[in-house]
Amino acid sequence: MSYAAAAFTVGGAPGDLRENPKSNNDKQGIRNAVPTIYKISPASAWREAERQGVYKGSPDDLRDGFIHFSTASQVADTARKHYFGQTGLFLIAVDADALGDALRWEPSRNEELFPHLYGELDLGAVTAILDLHARSDGYHDIPELKP
Repeated sequence: MSYAAAAFTVGGAPGDLRENPKSNNDKQGIRNAVPTIYKISPASAWREAERQGVYKGSPDDLRDGFIHFSTASQVADTARKHYFGQTGLFLIAVDADALGDALRWEPSRNEELFPHLYGELDLGAVTAILDLHARSDGYHDIPELKP
């Protein structure tokens, strides 16, 4: 799967997403502003999800009770914080609107709102699977992402 990449910034500053949300699951505000969300996954775990037809989440996701996602502007920090130095990773692009009410926007790192999926990820919502290359310094080359 592929798509035409485009630069994306959510409202300029991280707090801009929270200025007028009606709730943590504001369909008209956040969902319309962020139609694509991203999941970093070890390639082997993602290939297993493809074999099973559904992604149930990482061990951390299972522990927390939801699948952690990031917006385009949050991916680099998520990669640095949770995947530094790891190789063999995919960056999975997901249509946020396709996830329905199971997707909730909740405060997390630095009180930013992050997308959390309460349930399994239907692979039909996936719009792209990108390689996430690790550099020799441990950081990852983040592709230009669309919203």
